[in-house]
Amino acid sequence: MLFGRAIEKRIAAYQRELIEIHYAEVENMYRQMRGWRHDYRSHIQTMKAHAADGNWEAVKTYLDALETDLATVDTVIKTGNAMADAILNSKISLARAKHITVQADASIPVALKLSELDLCVILGNLFDNAIEASLALPEEKRLIRVYLEMKGTQLYLSFTNFTAARKQKKQGGIFPSTKGEGHGFGLVRIDAIVKRLGGYLSRNSEDGAFTTEILLPQAVE
Repeated sequence: MLFGRAIEKRIAAYQRELIEIHYAEVENMYRQMRGWRHDYRSHIQTMKAHAADGNWEAVKTYLDALETDLATVDTVIKTGNAMADAILNSKISLARAKHITVQADASIPVALKLSELDLCVILGNLFDNAIEASLALPEEKRLIRVYLEMKGTQLYLSFTNFTAARKQKKQGGIFPSTKGEGHGFGLVRIDAIVKRLGGYLSRNSEDGAFTTEILLPQAVE
């Protein structure tokens, strides 16, 4: 009994830490976006000055630098759900900074049954796990695929990432975490949320790829 309570406390502490990290990442992304917008007039004036001097090479170089800078804060995903947008875009920005290619296709056009906290835990953990696994690969092989959509009255989520390991084997019915003590709590939290909401979860490991699929019943308006 005491052991179970201790585990529950550790999971709760891990969840609080995870949420704080996710929100810090989101806030950092939007801080960068606000900064870029604040400097927009200065960027225009600088390019005008180069153009007035006929220095088109300087204009091109400046535009290239701006394009690179903007790519780190661009909002690339617009699902229709504010929390999903915030988490996905911040994680995509983080993945890009680590030279990981992300292919994402996401649409959530209806009100969701699960809370923003649950959505944050699921998306944040899945993305963090995919990023961690991708870092073990050469940069040219790093790829994460994300897919979210409504299938009837259920929200479907799929995360696939390529791994350096061969096909993983389950231990006690689950795939073991390779990220050290405490990191397995993320999987426990996802499993608990899916079970509580009456959903379905599947994890599949094939040579070179790891996929998590989740179906969650939703209240469709």
